[in-house]
Amino acid sequence: MKTEARAVVIGGGVVGVSTLYHLAKKGWSDVVLIERKELTSGSTWHAAGLLPLFNLSYSVGQIHKYSVRFYQELEKETGQHVGFRQVSNIRLARTKDRWDEFMYYAGVAETIGVKVNLLTPEQVKEIWPLCETEGLLGAIQHPDDGYIQPADLTQALAKGARSRGAEIYRNTTVTAISQRADGKWVVTTDKGEIVAEHVISCSGNFARKTGAMVGLDIPVIPVEHQYIVTEPHPLIKERQAKGLPEMGVLREADSSWYMREENGGLLLGPYEKGAPCCYMDGPSDESEYELFNEDLDRLAPHIETAITRVPAFGEVGIKKVYNGAIAYTPDGSPIIGPAWGLRNFWLNEGHSFGVTAAGGAGWQLAEWIVDGEPTIDMMGVDPRRFGPYASKGYLKIKNEEAYANVFTPHYPDEERSAARPLKTTPCYGRMKELGAVFGSVYGWERPGWFAPKGYGLTDAELASPDVLTNHNHAPAADDGKIKEKWSFRRSNYFRFVGEECRAVMDSVGLQDMSAFAKMEVSGPKAREWLESILANKIPKKQGRIALCHLLTPKGGVRAEFTVYEWQPGRFYLVSAGAYERHDHDYLQKLCPTDGSVRLNPITTRLGVLVIAGPNSRKLLQKLTSTDLSNEAFPWLSGQQISVGPVSTHCLRVNFVGELGYEFHHPIEQQVALFDLLMEAGKEFGIRPYGIKAMSSLSIEKSYRLVPRELSIEYSAYESGLDRFVHPNKGQFIGRDALVAGREKGLAWNFVTMEVHGVGDGESDARGSEPVYAKGKLAGRATNGGFGFRVNKSLALAMVKPEHAALGTELEIKILGKLFKTTVIAESPYDPENVKLRG
Repeated sequence: MKTEARAVVIGGGVVGVSTLYHLAKKGWSDVVLIERKELTSGSTWHAAGLLPLFNLSYSVGQIHKYSVRFYQELEKETGQHVGFRQVSNIRLARTKDRWDEFMYYAGVAETIGVKVNLLTPEQVKEIWPLCETEGLLGAIQHPDDGYIQPADLTQALAKGARSRGAEIYRNTTVTAISQRADGKWVVTTDKGEIVAEHVISCSGNFARKTGAMVGLDIPVIPVEHQYIVTEPHPLIKERQAKGLPEMGVLREADSSWYMREENGGLLLGPYEKGAPCCYMDGPSDESEYELFNEDLDRLAPHIETAITRVPAFGEVGIKKVYNGAIAYTPDGSPIIGPAWGLRNFWLNEGHSFGVTAAGGAGWQLAEWIVDGEPTIDMMGVDPRRFGPYASKGYLKIKNEEAYANVFTPHYPDEERSAARPLKTTPCYGRMKELGAVFGSVYGWERPGWFAPKGYGLTDAELASPDVLTNHNHAPAADDGKIKEKWSFRRSNYFRFVGEECRAVMDSVGLQDMSAFAKMEVSGPKAREWLESILANKIPKKQGRIALCHLLTPKGGVRAEFTVYEWQPGRFYLVSAGAYERHDHDYLQKLCPTDGSVRLNPITTRLGVLVIAGPNSRKLLQKLTSTDLSNEAFPWLSGQQISVGPVSTHCLRVNFVGELGYEFHHPIEQQVALFDLLMEAGKEFGIRPYGIKAMSSLSIEKSYRLVPRELSIEYSAYESGLDRFVHPNKGQFIGRDALVAGREKGLAWNFVTMEVHGVGDGESDARGSEPVYAKGKLAGRATNGGFGFRVNKSLALAMVKPEHAALGTELEIKILGKLFKTTVIAESPYDPENVKLRG
C-alpha cells in the first residue's frame, strides 16, 4: 500500500468511486480509495438504480443531468457494461397542484438543458399499456431517463480510475484521521498510514463515524427504504417475447411510489410515512451487504394505490422485499463540498439518490478540489448550509420527515414543521401574539407574514384531493386555526402581505432580522485584510457603511457582507442568516494565521430589529436624544445610540428601500426594545411585517440575493455590481479575472422586467423560469413577485447581453404559460433612492 498520495477517498460505493475517477480524469493520477469491505457493499448494492432527472434544485438538477449523460460515455470509454436502460421516466399528475409543480419544473429543466415531454393520459396508455389512466390530468416524461445497474456502474468507474493511475484498496479499514502542522493529512488504516494533501469522505452510512474522526458532526443519518420485486407477469413476458420496448419507469407522485419492470415482473418502491432512521451511531464494524427486516404494513396504502393504477402488480406474488439504508440529510439534498473548519477535507455524503447523483457529484467535487472552484453553483448542496443546530436528535426527526416527503408537492411557500420551533429570538412570543406565521431559516424562526386576529381558513378553502400526498398547509396555530394554504399560485396570504408592504410605504413597519450572520473583525491589519479580500472599498470614516462582496478567483460572487467600522480597528460584518456557516468558514480560512487579524463570531449575541417607512425617523426620535437629521445621521452610516434604556448600534440601512433603521442590540434586551418601538409607533399605526413582504419590497428595488442573482456562475459585473467593485483600489480576490472578463465581453446581463397580464389566481415569477426572445431561450429568471408599491408583477433575470436593453420585449414561461415582459430600469420603485435618503 502507498504511504503518500495526492488525495485519499474514503468509501467504495458508487459516490466514492466516481469521486476517485473524476480526480484521476482531472489529471491527479496519484490518488487512492480505501474501502473497508468490498466495493458497493454499503448502500450501492441494494439501490434500485433509478436515474431521475427530476429535481427542483438548480444544483442537483445540473448534477443529475451530467450523470445520465456521463454514464453512457463511461461504458464506451471503459468497455465495461453499466446496465444503462434508457427507457424514459413518466411522472403522473392527478391533481392541479401536482401539474403546477410539473409545469414549474419543466421551466427549470429547460433552463438547464434537460428535455421534458408533456403527455396526455392517452399517450401514457400507449407507452404503459398496463397502466390505468382514469383520474390522470397528464404526465411529464424524461425521454433520456431510465435506470442502471449500480454494481456494474461502480466497477466501470473503478476500471476507468485505475486506467488513469488511481489505486483502490479493498478490505482496508480507516481507523484514524489527523492533520499535521504542515497541513497534510495522515490517514491511518489497519494496513498502514497514508499521508495526503486532501481527504474526501464518501462513506455513506458511515459518514458520521468518519466525521467524528476529525471532529465533525456530519448532518447525515440513513433512513430505511423498502422496495418490492414481484414474480414475472405473463403480460410482461409476452411483451418481451414480442420484442416490444420496456415500459420504463412510472412514478405516481400523488401516491408516493415508483415502479418499473424487473426480470419480467415489476419493482415497486414506495416512500411511506413512518420509515425510521437507522444506524444512528453508524453501522457495526462488520456491516456488509446488510438489509433490515421488511415491514409491509407500512407500505399498505401505497400497495393499494399501485394495484389500482397497475392491476398487474396485484396479480403476481412477491419475489423479494429489500429494506436497506439510504443516507439522508434534513432537506433531502446531498452535501458536496468543503468541510467547515478544516482545510482540504471534503464531503460527498448524504446521497438519498446516490446512483443518480454520483457522476455529477464526483465531477463537481473534482473540479472544486483540483481547480479551486466548481463550475456550477453548488450552494444548494454545500455542506455548510446546515449549522451546529443539526444535532443527532434533530437529524432523526428531520431526515424521517424528508424521506416521507420525497413525493409531496414541493410548494414554494412550504414550511415543514418537524423539529420546530428550535431557535427563537426573545421577541418570538410577541410576534406570535401579533399573528406571525413563521418560517424557518438556518434553524431560526422568522415571521413570514402576519395573519389578522382570529383569522383562519375554512374547511372548504383547505379542501385537498383524495390522494396520499395531499398535505397543503402548515399546522394549526395555537387558536386551532389553519392560517396558510400552500400553493404555486398567489395564495390566501397575498392580500395580507400587500397590506404589510403598503404599511411600510405609507407609515412604518417593524421586522425581526436577528437571524443575520454576524462577525466582528479586529486586529492591527483588519482593514488591510478586508481590503484584500473584498471587492468594494472599506469606508475610511468610522461609522460609514459599505456593501461588500467576496468574489471567487474567477470573479463570481461568493458572499455579500454589510461592513461597518463600529469602533476604531473593529469591523462588524453582517451577511445572510441562511449562509452563516458558509460565509464565516470562508472568512476563517482566508484569515491570516499570524494573529494580525482576529475573527469573533457574534451571531447569537446580537439581535436585529428593523423599522422602515416614512415615519420611522419620527418614531425613533421619540425614543432617543440622538440627532437623527440627515446631516447628523446620513444614509449608509451607523452610530451607537440609546433607544430608551437600550444601547444599540443603529445602522441606517434596510432591504426594503424606505427610510429606515436597523437596531443591532444585545439579544437579552430585545423584548424591551421591541416594546418601546411598538408603543412609540402606535400613533403612526406601526405594523409588523415579515419575510414575504420584505421580498416583495426588495424586488421593487432590484436588490440581488445570494445565490440567485449573485452566484459563482456570474461575474460581479454580469450581476450588475459595478458600483460595488473597485478594481483600481489594488488587488483583491477575483480582481484580475473580473477585469479580463469585462474586457472580453460579458456573457450575461442582470435585468429587471415587468411581467404583463398576470391575474388573480395565477402565479408571479419566483426564479428559474425560462425567458425567451422571439421563441428562443434568452436567459432565466432569478427571482420574482408582485410589487405592491408599483402595482406590477416583476421578475429579475439574467439574460444574454443582446436582450438587456431597456424596452426590450421578451417572454417568460410561468407554470407552463407564456407572459409578455418588458425590460425596465433598475429599481422601479424610487429609482433615485429619495425615500432611502429621507
